[in-house]
Amino acid sequence: MTRIDPAEAPHLLIVDDDDRIRELIKRYLAREGFRITTAAHAVAARRMLELFDVDLLVLDVMMPGESGFELTHWLRGQPGAKGRIPVLILTARDQPTDRIEGLSLGADDYLAKPFEPQELVLRIGAILRRTGGRSAAPKRLSLGECLFDAERGELFRGEALVRLTEAEAQLLKRLARAPHAPVERHLLGSDGGEAGGRAVDIQVTRLRRKIESDPKNPRYLQTVRGVGYMLAPD
Repeated sequence: MTRIDPAEAPHLLIVDDDDRIRELIKRYLAREGFRITTAAHAVAARRMLELFDVDLLVLDVMMPGESGFELTHWLRGQPGAKGRIPVLILTARDQPTDRIEGLSLGADDYLAKPFEPQELVLRIGAILRRTGGRSAAPKRLSLGECLFDAERGELFRGEALVRLTEAEAQLLKRLARAPHAPVERHLLGSDGGEAGGRAVDIQVTRLRRKIESDPKNPRYLQTVRGVGYMLAPD
C-alpha cells in the first residue's frame, strides 16, 4: 500500500485469542502503514470499540466466550457508524458453510488460515476502497469551552484566540486528523527518538493547561497508556 501520514492511516482492530498470531498480524500490518489496536477476545474488542474509532476489524472466529461470528452479529446490530464498520473474518474454519455463515452475518470478506500476509493486505485495501473508510475528520472540533480550527491550526476560547506555539499547533493538528483514535507518541514529535518523545510530553502538558478545565484530569487530550495520546472532542 502507499505510505501515508501515520496519523491519517486506517485504524484496524485485530481480534484473536492466539497471542503469537495476533502479534504477527499486528507487526506485519503496522509495517504496511496501518495503525493497529489489538484485543484477545470479544469483551476486550467491545471495549476498544467504545474507546476508539476503527476503520476495520480483522476478526478470528474461534475464541473463548463470544465467537467472532457472534461479535459480527452484535456489531451489525449497533446504530450509526459503529454498525457499519467493515469486518474481515480471519480463521482456520475454512469450510464453505463457515464462509457462508460469516458472510450472511454481515462480514465483508473471509480469509482462511494459513494465509499469505500480502493477500491479507490486499483484501483489507479492497474492503476499505469499497466502504470508503471513515468520513473525513471534522475541520472544527469542540473541546469544552474551546474550539480548535484544524484547518487553520487556531484554538479559541469563546471569541478569544488562544496563543499556540508552532509545535503545539502542529501536534494538535495531527491529533485532530484522527479524533477518538490513539496516535503513537513517537509519531507526534518533529523528530524521532526519546528526545522527541520528551518534547511531545512537554507540549501536551502545556496544551492541557490551555484546553482543560482540570489539566491533571484531562477530558479532551487523553493519555493512552502504552501507546501515546488521543484527542477526544465533544
